[in-house]
Amino acid sequence: MLKAYKYRIYPTSEQQVLLSKSFGSARWFYNYGLELTSKTYKETGKGLSRNDIIKLLPRLKKEHDWLTEPPSQVLQQAALDLSSAFLNFFERRARYPRFKSKFNRQSIRFPQGCKLTEDYLALPKLKKVYCRVSRLPVGTLKSVTVSLTVAGEYYASCLYDDGKNKPKTSSDGKAIGIDVGLTHFVITSDGTKHGNPKYYRKYEKKLANRQKRLSRKQKSSSNRNKARKVVAKVHQKISRCRVDFLHKLSRKLVDENQVIVVENLAIKNMVQNHKLAKSISDAGWGMFCTMLKYKAEWDGKTYLEIDRFFPSSKTCHVCLNQVVNLPLSVREWTCNKCQTKHDRDINAAVNIRDEGLRFLAGGHLASASGVRVRPSKGTAFVRH
Repeated sequence: MLKAYKYRIYPTSEQQVLLSKSFGSARWFYNYGLELTSKTYKETGKGLSRNDIIKLLPRLKKEHDWLTEPPSQVLQQAALDLSSAFLNFFERRARYPRFKSKFNRQSIRFPQGCKLTEDYLALPKLKKVYCRVSRLPVGTLKSVTVSLTVAGEYYASCLYDDGKNKPKTSSDGKAIGIDVGLTHFVITSDGTKHGNPKYYRKYEKKLANRQKRLSRKQKSSSNRNKARKVVAKVHQKISRCRVDFLHKLSRKLVDENQVIVVENLAIKNMVQNHKLAKSISDAGWGMFCTMLKYKAEWDGKTYLEIDRFFPSSKTCHVCLNQVVNLPLSVREWTCNKCQTKHDRDINAAVNIRDEGLRFLAGGHLASASGVRVRPSKGTAFVRH
């Protein structure tokens, strides 16, 4: 299996200069290839392949001497990234590639010639760079991606192949349904509720204060650049806190359960609600589901997503009676048919779990926890 390990690196001043030149050269070559590909497509109706772009390097290096300073493989990887960006666009996984800016996060990739030890990371032309290694991975080092954050910190993401195959997926064991929310971040089918830390709200005043200071600085000045890094550090703090929380919670849920069922939420559509957009973005539901998915695959466990239109909140998990209307303001409701009093979120989590078990049973009317898990009317769609 391929696994990436991210480490903080501390290059010297000379190494920082070479990295800066490498970032700039890779960014320039990417933008040059993007402009040329777009222009060629408009004129001929055909774009340029990755090899077509790489073949331009010898001529460009003669015209621009500074392109010879960074490692050559860095520029070749920039062409590969551009080719992947166009492929994602044509397969409708992303929008049309955009030009890279020097004010955003910078990154370059080394596909070979790298070596990681306990204290240093050896890179082509850069030689040994001090690296804070928390744990030394086992396996073959496939590539290294060096990045520079807006806050001015350097990181190295090392991709390793441990030589092992993914374990066979099994569904034998405890199953759990997960419903996400804003008041409580995760509500599970066993009745457990995990609070929402709301890190953006916690640092919102501090961030607004730093942004106000930034807005008062003169553009293109040294003080504005310093204030920009201060704002970036606050954003970085929020991001790190959120990722740490999501990693710990996702690991706990994967370790304790064999089958994990969640809803396939259309988060892009949900954030169009201007009253909830900030809170939904702060929660990080999409990142959380991604973590659950790959961690379950690593451990040989089953991860399922049921269709977002499945009426999990409106359906009584005891008798499968479905109410017509259930506003978001109603957090508890009583079933008219069996008189069972439901907590809206826990009931939704139970229905999500049962719908996932129904799919695992073959997609027909099945039983889970001793009861039927699907009403006779309607259908459900499940995405892997």
